Amino acid sequence: MVAAIILIAVTVAVSIAVAAWMGALTFTFMKTEELKVISMAFDVDTDNITLTVRNTGTSKVTITAVSVNGYSEDTFSGNPGLTVDPASEITLTVDCTGNVDVKAGYKYRVEMLTGTGNKFYGEDTAPS
Repeated sequence: MVAAIILIAVTVAVSIAVAAWMGALTFTFMKTEELKVISMAFDVDTDNITLTVRNTGTSKVTITAVSVNGYSEDTFSGNPGLTVDPASEITLTVDCTGNVDVKAGYKYRVEMLTGTGNKFYGEDTAPS
């Protein structure tokens, strides 16, 4: 009888430990990074591209680097480490002077690299 009680107690203890461990894994996996470019505006006079970016994920996202058409841009608003909270929007201005000439009618791809190594991008054509 004592052995049966000990066996049941050990089984309950192990099941609680496994449930806590699986719960912790679930919460870690549920945090996602997701940036969506809502709009892009082009300034051909200053070679700037202004993006409106929304964090549609469940965790904070830190933008550590930005590139335009494959060229790394060192100057962007909030540089370095621009953080976007979940369910919020920011305006990000990228200074393309020296690497990319912003011209009407050309297509541009802006890629944002996050602190965790994820890449998100937006594409648009500068209006004529």
